Amino acid sequence: MNGDNHTCGICGRTTSAHDRDVRFRLPDPVLNSPDQHKAEDSWLSDPDPNIATLMQIPYISPFVRALLPVRLEGGHELRFGVWIAIHPDDLQHACRVWNAPEYSDLKLTGYLANKIQPWGIYKVPVSLAVLNPDHTPYCVSSSDQELNDVLTKEWPHDVLASLP
Repeated sequence: MNGDNHTCGICGRTTSAHDRDVRFRLPDPVLNSPDQHKAEDSWLSDPDPNIATLMQIPYISPFVRALLPVRLEGGHELRFGVWIAIHPDDLQHACRVWNAPEYSDLKLTGYLANKIQPWGIYKVPVSLAVLNPDHTPYCVSSSDQELNDVLTKEWPHDVLASLP
């Protein structure tokens, strides 16, 4: 049961607070830069960074948007819409296949470009794969043990308290 009027039997919060998406507007290094995404020679796949899925910011990095799923107790899932810093060659490849049948086979590696609370994970390696051709790629694994735990373990509902 999802909806604002239903209360979770595990934590007492509304169930709508559980199965939700938390989207980062910009990668942290871009957010902290003087011109942000409007720097000269910047490129975004959409002028609105809330909608963009790919971006190239000079002197910072190319980025791809990805979903970072967090399983919560009781069968709920929280998804972070994060930015991943990737290699320029990977950005070119992603641009070529993004709207093509080959998108389903897209796999990328990069570094998490948003700080994920409550864990404080940031700038750690992550592997991406397309799990659903209608979604951006998913974070599927990491050589960083903490991020890998976030991706593979089931978490208590108290992680919801750290979200906006």
